Amino acid sequence: AWLELFGSKREEVIGKPLELGFRYLPDIVHKASRKAIFLALKAAAMTLKKTDQGKSSDLMHKVLSTTSGVAGGFIGLAAIPVELPFTTMVMLRSVADIARAEGENIGDIRTQLACIEVFALGGKPASRDSGELMYYAIRQGLAAAVADAAEYIAAKGVIDETAPALIRLIAQVASRFEIVVSEKVAAESLPIIGAIGGGLINLAFTSHFQNMAKGH
Repeated sequence: AWLELFGSKREEVIGKPLELGFRYLPDIVHKASRKAIFLALKAAAMTLKKTDQGKSSDLMHKVLSTTSGVAGGFIGLAAIPVELPFTTMVMLRSVADIARAEGENIGDIRTQLACIEVFALGGKPASRDSGELMYYAIRQGLAAAVADAAEYIAAKGVIDETAPALIRLIAQVASRFEIVVSEKVAAESLPIIGAIGGGLINLAFTSHFQNMAKGH
C-alpha cells in the first residue's frame, strides 16, 4: 500500500509540470509565433542581400533547422521562445535563398514580404485542385496587408513592431503558422524524448516550406 501511494504521488509530481505546460500551450504558441515571424522579417530586412544566381542551399538549411529542433526538444517547452524564432529565421533564409535562386531581388521589401507569406501556406490540402484554390485564397486574403506593410516600410525605412500595418500582416500570417507550430511544440514538449520529435518535425517543416517557396 505504501509503495502504491508513493508511486501515485510520484506520478502526480512528475506529471504536474507537463499538465501545466500543456494548459498554457496555446498562449505560448500564440506569443512565440508572432514574435518569431516579426524577428525573422526584421532579420531579413537587415541581412538579405542580392547575390549572384546559383542553386539554393536547401540541405544546409535543413541541417540547421533539424539541429535546432533537436536542441529545443531536448530542453522542452522552456526552449520554445528561443528555438522557434531561430528555426523560423532559418526557414525564412531558406525561402529567401530559393527566391534568389529563382531570380528574385531579395533586397526588395516586396520580395521579403512575399517570403513571409510562405509561412501562411502551412496546411496540407486534400487534393491538388483544393490546394491551388487554397493558395490563391490565402494570397488574396493577404494582399491588402502585404501592400500596406510594404508601403509603410518603404516610407519609414524601418520595421516597427507597433506599426498597425505590420501588426495586421503578422497576425494574419501567424494565425495560420500557429496551426503547424502547435504540432511542433507538442512534439518537443517532453525533454530528451522530444529531441527526436523536434528534429524530425523541423526537418519536415523546412522541407514543406521549401517546396511551397518554389511554387510561390
